[in-house]
Amino acid sequence: MKSSDLSAAPKKVIVGMSGGVDSSVSAYLLLEQGYCVEGLFMKNWEEDDTDEYCAASQDLADAQAVCAKLGIPLHTINFAAEYWDRVFEYFLQEYRAGRTPNPDIM
Repeated sequence: MKSSDLSAAPKKVIVGMSGGVDSSVSAYLLLEQGYCVEGLFMKNWEEDDTDEYCAASQDLADAQAVCAKLGIPLHTINFAAEYWDRVFEYFLQEYRAGRTPNPDIM
């Protein structure tokens, strides 16, 4: 196989899909640019489905709908245990110590 054959193949990109506008538009724009796009939904929290907040089940349904519309596969992975152990416990520890950590940038 020639190196030019490798560069001609579309590059694969995995997009973290939340079901929201930012990830949806990102996936669309990457498709428009010729990338081979796949979606990835990461569940980071275990919760009861109530109307009080945006539940993961609704986020997943939104991500599935977007990926279906775009014609791209969606992979799902449950990181709830890892998130609790590596992010939330640290957040609580720092908060108790009087600091205000940002769990989104850990």
